[in-house]
Amino acid sequence: MNETRCRLYLITPPSLPGLAAFARELEAALSAGDVASLQLRLKDATDDEVLEAASALKPICEAYGVALIVNDRPDLALKAGADGVHVGQDDASYAEARKTLGPDCVVGVTCHDSRHLAMEAAEAGADYVAFGAFFPTATKEPKTQAPVDILNWWADLMTTPCVAIGGITVDNAETLVVAGADFLAVSSGVWSHPGGSGAAVAAFNEIFDRLAKP
Repeated sequence: MNETRCRLYLITPPSLPGLAAFARELEAALSAGDVASLQLRLKDATDDEVLEAASALKPICEAYGVALIVNDRPDLALKAGADGVHVGQDDASYAEARKTLGPDCVVGVTCHDSRHLAMEAAEAGADYVAFGAFFPTATKEPKTQAPVDILNWWADLMTTPCVAIGGITVDNAETLVVAGADFLAVSSGVWSHPGGSGAAVAAFNEIFDRLAKP
């Protein structure tokens, strides 16, 4: 079980053609239960579209105490006044992201299924490392499939928080929480939940509460 309570790390859908509608959907999700952060992940959007989305979503995140994280681009995170950035292995390096954003912003690093990459990122000062994908996902084409025991290994060895990502839903989340994930990164598992995003957030939090160590 987790030493502390696991938390939800939301990721936006890959595109937001209806930004105003998604802003309302986000508010419904955040009002339904605890969420640690929202990653703005718009891979095919222009810089202006990313900044427009950040401008629309940031006040909602702030109202609920949710950190706004921009995917890939430290420069856009800085322009948007976001709380941090998430970088992959093919994006800006951790060092570049930290230099751009400074010491007080969150910098998280994708580590796929690599213990070596995760240890390097943690030793460099990353605020969290992300492992995955753990399950099949339609949101992106995962480069790796991570074994659940990498979470056990990390939780036993390191203090830097770890994020589990990839195909996570209410139905398969428990295994990852028990294994030691500090955060579950979820996209379609919330936005495409049959009961709606609010029901999904509430259901994830019920799991986290039940499995939290007293």
